Amino acid sequence: MLRQPLFAGLVSDEFGNLAESALVGDEPCYVVDDAGFRRHIPAEQVDKQVLGQIANLMKGSEDLISEQTAKMLGQEDVFTKAAIEQQLKNIDKQFDQLMKAGIPEDMRAYLGMMGFKVVINVHGEVLDIDQPSTASGEGE
Repeated sequence: MLRQPLFAGLVSDEFGNLAESALVGDEPCYVVDDAGFRRHIPAEQVDKQVLGQIANLMKGSEDLISEQTAKMLGQEDVFTKAAIEQQLKNIDKQFDQLMKAGIPEDMRAYLGMMGFKVVINVHGEVLDIDQPSTASGEGE
């Protein structure tokens, strides 16, 4: 089990206040201020919502994502692209591993610098996910 929330330092409440991280027993939590009351929200509840939304954004774009990933890796062969695409189609298994291993602190810092931010309410419901965007001259 993780000793800290997956997105520690990247989650804030609906008023823009950064959610703290804490342990309740051995369960990692996000802590938000609810008019002076510190609500401890189980991190797994929030983290799974965020990962679910990321997975939904990727659905249907596995081909494009695998192609671009292979380009970034400098391995644009058919086998690499197919392997990456297969991993993307089984993204739930990848997220399970991520939940166990966690996101390294330097990667969370990088995500924060790139503009990744999760907004939750006092009940732990994800209201918004601000994601980094790429500046390319194409499409969206």
